[in-house]
Amino acid sequence: MQTELDLFDPQSPQQPQWVGPHAVLLPGFALPQVEAMLPALRQVVASAPFRHMLTPGGLKMAVGLTNCGALGWVSDRQGYRYSPVDPLSNRPWPAMPEVLLDLAGHAAALAGFADFSPDACLVNCYRPGNRLSLHQDRDEQDFSQPIVSVSLGLPAVFLLGGHRRNEPTQRIGLRHGDVLVWGGEDRLRFHGVLPLKPGAHPVLGSLRINLTLRKAG
Repeated sequence: MQTELDLFDPQSPQQPQWVGPHAVLLPGFALPQVEAMLPALRQVVASAPFRHMLTPGGLKMAVGLTNCGALGWVSDRQGYRYSPVDPLSNRPWPAMPEVLLDLAGHAAALAGFADFSPDACLVNCYRPGNRLSLHQDRDEQDFSQPIVSVSLGLPAVFLLGGHRRNEPTQRIGLRHGDVLVWGGEDRLRFHGVLPLKPGAHPVLGSLRINLTLRKAG
């Protein structure tokens, strides 16, 4: 079980916590960038609003979703894939804010992945009760590139499993400003999020925003 850290306590230890051979939790790593990040994200959402995409089986996803960057992850009855255009507007996705590019590059470097330059940022909006089932991220072209995940708003419990769906999972507590990076031999591990508990964050209210930065193309 991941130990909870008080990230609002300046005396709280915030050392990197390795949760796998090539997977590391960076507690509070994004906090210095939040003030610049939130207005940039609002501009992204104004241009490409959150939407509830359909799964290939025709079910509506509970978690709201949008993208920024050269490529955006989409899902519909035709399957999962990356697209250079927003299917709602038929326009390119909003450009990725520079603050996200810098944050992802620095976080990846701390995890041992130099020169990471994402071209896709999937933005998920969770509300209380929303969850993410165990899955692998397999729609990218180069699995040697890591995934950088930034958590904002309400806390969540991230599940990090093995390379088969039925393998045991470890629970990792994620709080506002935490960054989780996984790659290398951990890149294709199954992962998910437990149902979000009710609450109110002082900045984002009853929401959790998760930014997942990837090299998709």
